[in-house]
Amino acid sequence: MKISNTYLPHNFFLASTDDGNPVPRAFVSPHRYVQGRGVHGSIGTYLHQLGLRHCGLMISTRGAAHEGRTIVAGLEERNVGHTLSAFNGECSLEEVAEHVEVFRSAGVDCVLAVGGGKCIDAGKCVAFRLGVPVISTPSLASNDAPCSALSVMYTPDGVSTGVEFFPESPAVVVVDTAVIAQAPERFLVAGMGDAMATWYEAQVCLRNTAGVISLGTRPTLAAAAIGQRCAEVLFQYGVTAAEEVRKQVTGDALEDIVEANTLLSGIGFESGGLAGAHAVAQAYTALPSVEHNFLHGEMVAMGTLTQLAMEGRGDEAEKVATFFARVGLPVHLGQIGLNRNESSSLKVLAEGTMAFPYIGNMPGKLDEAQVIRAVLEADTLGSDVAARIGDAAYRRLRKA
Repeated sequence: MKISNTYLPHNFFLASTDDGNPVPRAFVSPHRYVQGRGVHGSIGTYLHQLGLRHCGLMISTRGAAHEGRTIVAGLEERNVGHTLSAFNGECSLEEVAEHVEVFRSAGVDCVLAVGGGKCIDAGKCVAFRLGVPVISTPSLASNDAPCSALSVMYTPDGVSTGVEFFPESPAVVVVDTAVIAQAPERFLVAGMGDAMATWYEAQVCLRNTAGVISLGTRPTLAAAAIGQRCAEVLFQYGVTAAEEVRKQVTGDALEDIVEANTLLSGIGFESGGLAGAHAVAQAYTALPSVEHNFLHGEMVAMGTLTQLAMEGRGDEAEKVATFFARVGLPVHLGQIGLNRNESSSLKVLAEGTMAFPYIGNMPGKLDEAQVIRAVLEADTLGSDVAARIGDAAYRRLRKA
């Protein structure tokens, strides 16, 4: 995975180590986080209070016709101007450049990115190039992109190319749970798969004295505690929240899971660290049949089970797999369109996992053979759990 050298957090956070000091701990987070029913209508108020008067609005054509109407009405109510630039679907350098040109000509003083993870990541890139704050407004709770100070980059065709880091986190993250409740259940459940990895990867990074987070620093106790609470909320309220979003109800369970998927996971992964789960998930994207048919959080769920197999934590892996099966996440290779006897696919997974920058946070030394063994162990465990729990939830999400 290529890392852009436009801004490197290592140069900032590790400056003190030049004098022989140990690697410091660091914690980053968005400046403000607002979540609740109907908060899209208050975005104009939030921007006005921050002294922002003309936003560049990045949103898809579909989004502009739906939640965009409420947002624009709120902007106009507080006399906050906006320039609309339709997001076309990929967080690519080409698309970012187009939005930069539109917003620079309009003289915007902030970027308001509304939509899924790729739109929000693209919004961060645009804001960084313009030197203005970004306000991230997710329409899904399927990933933890809204809170982070980094973007995953893609080609115009959707192939992942690397990561860009930014010196500032989003100024405001605004999550309207009434909008989240209208989205398909599968997106919320995928967000749970992404969020569950937060605690297990943070544990590894914290225990490994050589472990580092994406900033190049050591994780904080605060980030690990957030990751632990994230997992606790998922186990306790995940099934109920899935039922609520299926009924398009914004109940307490949905509110808690949206916060876990977005805020707790967002802060937890960035300040707590990544390890085996996201290494395996990134490797899955190299398999076209998986990349084109499954969501990021679904791949991370498979990665979490594989990481736990790497660690030899069979009991914990069974607990996690049982939860995944109940909410409808994939738990074995067959559910992600693969066969355990496909040696070529296993080799791609092993190579991709070992190439991930933070696989070194895992304890001990791993090699490709160990990765393959862990993938197969996780597959066996997941198959056993699916046979016991059933796959009704998984099949329901595929039909929705």
